[in-house]
Amino acid sequence: MKFKQVIITVIYSVIIATVMTMSNNIINPFKKKTPPVSRHPYIKTINPYTDARMQKKKMPEQEKDVSQPQEDVFEKLLELHQPLSEPGPFDWLAQHHEPGQPYSQYIESDPAVPDKQKRVIYIALLGEFSPEQKEIIEKTARFIDLYYQMPVKFTSPISLEAVPSRARRVHPQTRDRQILSTYVIENLLQPVVPDDAFCLIAFTAADLWPGQGWNFVFGQASMEERVGVWSIYRNGDPAASRDEYKLCLLRTLKTGTHEIGHMFSLYHCIYFNCNMNGSNHRKESDRRPLWLCPVCLKKLHWALDFDLVQRYEDLRDFARDNGLSESAKFFQRSLSILEKLPD
Repeated sequence: MKFKQVIITVIYSVIIATVMTMSNNIINPFKKKTPPVSRHPYIKTINPYTDARMQKKKMPEQEKDVSQPQEDVFEKLLELHQPLSEPGPFDWLAQHHEPGQPYSQYIESDPAVPDKQKRVIYIALLGEFSPEQKEIIEKTARFIDLYYQMPVKFTSPISLEAVPSRARRVHPQTRDRQILSTYVIENLLQPVVPDDAFCLIAFTAADLWPGQGWNFVFGQASMEERVGVWSIYRNGDPAASRDEYKLCLLRTLKTGTHEIGHMFSLYHCIYFNCNMNGSNHRKESDRRPLWLCPVCLKKLHWALDFDLVQRYEDLRDFARDNGLSESAKFFQRSLSILEKLPD
């Protein structure tokens, strides 16, 4: 079977503020008084349970009991989110043209969603990790559970000895020892995907490269197979200091949640500063926040039907417990908005 893949320079994602170029007849998303039904083209509400175009779509398992939030909930959250600024010459959107993915387009695209059989996010450890690195991966697994409100399990670890010499190299300039990411996906991950897996991701402390013409990648995934491998090799040394530990943790959290977002068929976000932004270099990826913008959040809520308040409470508590003060404050501000809305 021909391997179809999407190469993702993992932590790398950010996107143009098309909001600023929209036509004047579109309502300003930051206007204080917003209508109960959105007229933004990218967040426009289509009820997937009544719209005739959606009748043939396979719904999530909870379809009979789905209770969609009030139509203005996601617009109320817009006041906390900043539109993307113009990209610099080396930023993602300066190098990659991306049209964006409005909410209506997402739900009409038959996105990948969990079902009765495939409901678990699996994580595999590839190779050895220091105690600090292993702790960060364990915390990342917990955060992914809270982020997607889905169960997360670890599979059996995979030894780097399973990677043959033909799938290894020493980088000709930097002398970094690297493993071939495509080999890992095709030969080590795809054959061992559990029957109840929605997706399988592997973390490794080894450096990755995807093949000829590339220096390295932070990660790579097959979206059709919903498997991927991501490296923490370039996320910093968590043993160096407390600040380095938090930086490595934050980068790993962003990597894991961003890439799993793609497995739910989420495209890169081009509307607001968002965890689903594309990025082209380390500085750009570090600018990307840990949270989702209301457009991407609404897509994910449609796919998973989680409790918005519970999710924000879980994320806030995790961020507080791990010293991620900026993210904790943002999740609390989001909660404050939701708590003011009528039941």
